[in-house]
Amino acid sequence: MKKISALVFLAILAIGGYSYIKIFKSNVRINQTVSLYFPAKQSLEVLEDSLKPYLKDMKSFDLLAGQKKLIHPRGGYYTIKPGMSNNALVNMFRAGLQKPVKVTFNNQATLKALAKRIATQLESDETALYNTFTDASFLAENGFNKHTAISMYLPNSYAMYWTVSPEKFRAKMLRNYRKFWNKKRLDKARKLNLSPEQVITLAAIVNAETVKADERPRVAGVYLNRLKKGWPLEADPTIKYALIQKIGKDTIIRRVLNKDKLIDSPYNTYKNVGLPPGPINMPDISSIDAVLNAENHSYMFFVASVKRLGYHEFSKTLAQHNRYAQKYHDYINKLGIRR
Repeated sequence: MKKISALVFLAILAIGGYSYIKIFKSNVRINQTVSLYFPAKQSLEVLEDSLKPYLKDMKSFDLLAGQKKLIHPRGGYYTIKPGMSNNALVNMFRAGLQKPVKVTFNNQATLKALAKRIATQLESDETALYNTFTDASFLAENGFNKHTAISMYLPNSYAMYWTVSPEKFRAKMLRNYRKFWNKKRLDKARKLNLSPEQVITLAAIVNAETVKADERPRVAGVYLNRLKKGWPLEADPTIKYALIQKIGKDTIIRRVLNKDKLIDSPYNTYKNVGLPPGPINMPDISSIDAVLNAENHSYMFFVASVKRLGYHEFSKTLAQHNRYAQKYHDYINKLGIRR
């Protein structure tokens, strides 16, 4: 009898040891961390197909998943590390212990371009994102319209879950936008008699005029001087924007012609006084702050420099500006740039 009891005890120990190994010992075949993007609303079978390249024993994983009722694994971005056990893996997918991803976007020309960019970094598709960005009810409730909607998205890097919905992504951008417009920035905008959306609208023009961050406050100062005097901004980037809206998105315009300045568009800042209805692009933060911290000077004109490429020549009088402008026109004519 004692002999039988001993055998039973040893059998129980053996079964227990085997179970312990299958549940708590490593079941991955990798020697470095790997990433796994698992879509939401997928079955356990789909998850197991994704895990096959990394697991030593799929049957033991499947058995434990069944015991722990892992029927609907949570989608997300997961990291599988060397030494992970079946228990750790099952718990991770049951609880949805995904890692955040870094979503990055720079100056996007349109909300469609933004949606396309974000769709490459999150689970959401481009169409769903764009429809969410342009939802009229949301825009009206939060003080935006179809022209200013792009103002809400500030180029930067953001940590969020890969499975975040378009609505939650948009909500995060709105919170960031409101946080960005702190008391200090709002006070500076008020001193300029501009709303945050108007500041961004002007910043978009500044952003398009010069890639040189150190020159942006001076360019911004010129446009603010023109606004104060009630002059048209006469900003070539707004003409390019109006032409692209009319001709087509794939149009590349390197030179604005006099006939282009006659285009009938609310974005034509040669014909219309004041700011256009909204931003012509998504300006970066340095351009927004350049407007808020614009140089206080007397310049009223500027044109691209032929001596310091990328920079501009600034003038206080039209006569001086015309001399600089002629040099620039001679330069681009020499390069053969007609359009």
